[in-house]
Amino acid sequence: METAIFKNEQQKHEELKRLDKKHFLHPTSSLKQQQEEGPAFIFTEGEGIYLKDIQGRKLMDSLSSLWNVNIGHGRKELGEVAMQQMGTLAFSSAFSAWSHEPVIRLAAKIAEMTPGNLNTTFFTSGGSEANDTAFKTVRHYWKLKGQPEKKKIVSRKKSYHGLAMGATSATGLQPFRDFTTSLAQDFHYVESTVESLRQLIEEQGADTIAAFISEPIQGSGGVNVAPVGYFQEVRRICDENDILFIADEVITGFGRTGKTFGMDHYDVVPDIMCIAKGVSSGYAPLGGMVISEDIHQELIDLSDGIFMHGYTYSGHPMCCAVAMKNIEIIERENLIENVRVMGDQMLQGFNWLEKEHDLVCNVRGLGLLGAIGLQSKTEEQLAPKVVNEALKRGLICRAVLYDGQDTLAFAPPFIINKQEMDEMITILHESLIAVEKDL
Repeated sequence: METAIFKNEQQKHEELKRLDKKHFLHPTSSLKQQQEEGPAFIFTEGEGIYLKDIQGRKLMDSLSSLWNVNIGHGRKELGEVAMQQMGTLAFSSAFSAWSHEPVIRLAAKIAEMTPGNLNTTFFTSGGSEANDTAFKTVRHYWKLKGQPEKKKIVSRKKSYHGLAMGATSATGLQPFRDFTTSLAQDFHYVESTVESLRQLIEEQGADTIAAFISEPIQGSGGVNVAPVGYFQEVRRICDENDILFIADEVITGFGRTGKTFGMDHYDVVPDIMCIAKGVSSGYAPLGGMVISEDIHQELIDLSDGIFMHGYTYSGHPMCCAVAMKNIEIIERENLIENVRVMGDQMLQGFNWLEKEHDLVCNVRGLGLLGAIGLQSKTEEQLAPKVVNEALKRGLICRAVLYDGQDTLAFAPPFIINKQEMDEMITILHESLIAVEKDL
C-alpha cells in the first residue's frame, strides 16, 4: 500500500513538472533552466516561517517569499475572512464613485497609520501598478496646475520599482530595463548622493521634473541603506525646487524595518507613498498610492472632469477585507516590536558571521530587512554558491548580483523567534564553511 502511494506521489510530481514546463511561463526565471530541470520547487504547504514542497522537504523561508508574507504562512484567520467576504460581496466595481465597506474601512485605516498628512488611497493590485499610478498622477497634477512640462521622474540607481512599463522605466537596475526594446520617456537615474540629485536638477531644470522616487531602503537592488541625512536633504531639495517626493514603501511598509513605514526612521513625510506586499502579507494581491491631503484637495479643486485612471480590481472587496485582518494581526500580536527585537538579533548574527568568515563583508540591515556582502579573491560570484548550500540545509535565501554586487538578501517573517533566528544563522555559517572549502 505504501509503495502504491509513493508511486502515485512520484507520478503526480512528474506530471506537474511536465505540465509546468509546457504551460507555465515563470516570472523572473531562467527559461532554459526550467525546461532542463523543471520547476525548482513545487510548494504544497506553508506554516509559520516554513514552506513544504511536494517531495516533503521543509524549508525556512528567510525572504518571506517575495518580501511579503510578513505575518507568516498558514494564518487561517485570513482565509476565514476571505471566505466570509466572498460569501457576501465577492466583487464590486469602484468606478463611477461606487464603493463598499471593506475599501472604505481600509482607506481610513491606512490614513490613520501613515505619517503626516498622507490621507487618501488609490488602490491597485500590487506595487508595480501603485508606482505606475503615482507617475501618471504627478504628471496629471502638474498639468492641472498649468505646468505640463514638469513630467520627468527621477529615481536612484540600484532601485527597484516594479515591472509595469512605467515602473520598469523607473527601476535603476539595468538588466530589467534591457529586457524591453522601448522604455517610457522622461525617466532619469541618479547615484545615492545629494550631490548627484542636485546636479541632475541643475542639468535638466527643476521646471521639467515632476517627482523624485525612492525606496527608504533599496530591496531587490541589494538591501542598500541610504547615507545618514540623505532623505532629510532630499526632502529639502524637493521642496526648494517644487518637486514631489514619492516614497516606494512596497517592501518597507507595514512594519518591515521595525517602524510602521521606512520613512518613519528619517522623520520625513513624502508627498506620495506607494504600498503593496505587507498590506496583506501576500494573502491577497493588493497595493495602493497614498497621497497627501494637499494633493488630494488640489486634484479636486483643479479638475472639472473624471480621474481617468483605474484598474478592474482597484479596491477589491475580498482583498481589502484580508488586508484589514492582516493589519489587525500585526497590531494585536505586537509584531513590529518583534521585528525590532529579532532585527537586532539578525544583525548581531551577521556581524558574528563577518568575524568568522573572510568571505563576508559589509553586513547591513534595518529591522527584518538585511543583507550580507561577499567578497572573493577572484571574479567568481559567491552568493549563488551559498544559496545552493543553504538550500541543502533547509534554508531559502536570495542572491543579489546586480551592478557588480555579490550579496545575500534576507527578510524573514515578522513572527520569527530567537530559536529560529539562531537556526538561520547556523545554517548560513555552515553554508559559508562549505563554500570556503571549495575555493
